[in-house]
Amino acid sequence: MRLALEHISKSYPGVKANDDISLQVEAGEIHAVLGENGAGKSTLMKIIFGAVQPDSGRIVWNGAPVRIKNPGMARDLGIAMVYQHFALFDSLSAAENIWLGLGQGMALADVERRIDAVAQRYGLDCAPRRPVHTLSVGERQRVEIIRCLLADPKLLILDEPTSVLTPQAVEKLFVVLRQLAADGCSILYISHKLDEIRSLCHNCTVLRAGRVTGRVDPAKETEASLSRLMIGADPPALQHRPAQPGEVLLRVDDLNLPGDGEFSVPLQHLSLQVRAGEILGIAGVSGNGQQELLGVLSGEDRRAPAAALQLAGEPVGALGPAQRRWRGLHFIPEERLGRATVPVLSLAQNMLLTARPSETSSRGLIRRRVLGDQAQAVIARFGVKAGGPQAAARSLSGGNLQKYIVGREILGRPRVLIVAQPTWGVDVGAAAQIRGELLALRDAGCAVLVISEELDELFEISDRLQVMARGRLSPSIARADATVEQIGIWMSGLWPQDGASRTEATHAAA
Repeated sequence: MRLALEHISKSYPGVKANDDISLQVEAGEIHAVLGENGAGKSTLMKIIFGAVQPDSGRIVWNGAPVRIKNPGMARDLGIAMVYQHFALFDSLSAAENIWLGLGQGMALADVERRIDAVAQRYGLDCAPRRPVHTLSVGERQRVEIIRCLLADPKLLILDEPTSVLTPQAVEKLFVVLRQLAADGCSILYISHKLDEIRSLCHNCTVLRAGRVTGRVDPAKETEASLSRLMIGADPPALQHRPAQPGEVLLRVDDLNLPGDGEFSVPLQHLSLQVRAGEILGIAGVSGNGQQELLGVLSGEDRRAPAAALQLAGEPVGALGPAQRRWRGLHFIPEERLGRATVPVLSLAQNMLLTARPSETSSRGLIRRRVLGDQAQAVIARFGVKAGGPQAAARSLSGGNLQKYIVGREILGRPRVLIVAQPTWGVDVGAAAQIRGELLALRDAGCAVLVISEELDELFEISDRLQVMARGRLSPSIARADATVEQIGIWMSGLWPQDGASRTEATHAAA
């Protein structure tokens, strides 16, 4: 037995995160831990990694009881972990972050060479010298995975490792994980993607409200049965009615923008339009210019010519984020902590980041009760598991924080909503709810632009699709006319250049 957890419990004020949990993992076993957002999965993994100490229970490692006092001790034992919220220093390069985690007396140049070798072997593209703050979420995920692989772990803990990876990258990762397991490495795998658990994992422990509610062989289960074990019911079915597009609310015309720094992707001849009452999905492998496009659309990057970006016919390329928000353009970035929310502030205080000043302040004073009421409205409507409006953002699980962020923007009544990775790390029930809310927003006349690396998600909610590759956008194609295989090819930048006028004409005629 590689790892055994015996009667582990952990409580925080107002919540029991883990309640008498027992779990066993054999050498070479890929063991899934499945549960809805807030079920206690991440807390349990942090206990194994030494980042959190249990209130009671014990850990048995290779047959001997052990108290894992901190992550350094866990690494010495051979335990490595990829967090859902990445543990990286933004100001350091990818190689420097990996170097710090190895804890070995190696030269940085040697670490960079090892990173290149591992990245090439496993198909995990990584630029070792690139600063982390310039990386997208998907690229940071690769850095975390490579750091763990370089440590030659005996137990690898993966918390939502494929949440921002493309289907091609997921398949490559699964080859790596199966080989690691064949070599004797044990893997604890947390994911809300039920198809992944069924195809990859040997065993599955299901958690609900901090307690073990089932142990199953996932290969013998269906996605529906796993969903019922996890959330106690089938996820709500989406009602995707045909779109009724109206006027063009967001338009980008032939935008060219040089890279802002050594590692930035230049944008080349970008054109797109989003109408009221439709969802445009943008697919692509992370690091192909999505981050730069989001910066231009949100107003964080104001280098674009004023007329290149129009909101309801008004040139807004020179306007900042606040001015665009006043005109009805709302924006949800992919980074939850530190960008979409301030981790140490309460949910009520975080409402200030996007609220209308006329609603939340009076004569220069903040109306705290209004903020609290708004936060409570988000919590209630979107089923956010939190200790109330005064709970700190960082105290929420990743999925619940995502529900809060999406809910905050939707209740802000946007005319145009731009959202990146809307269901990153969210359980099947919450993902269905978020997608349903985006469709409802579309049906209410909002223009919605979704940037996601989950093709299944884009095919489920989009009316039209475009693909981003190497800073360029493909022609627009109706979702009904697209296939996963076709979009996968386009993600390599191989789309028919002479097809742009034909697909746009088809859309216009529709």
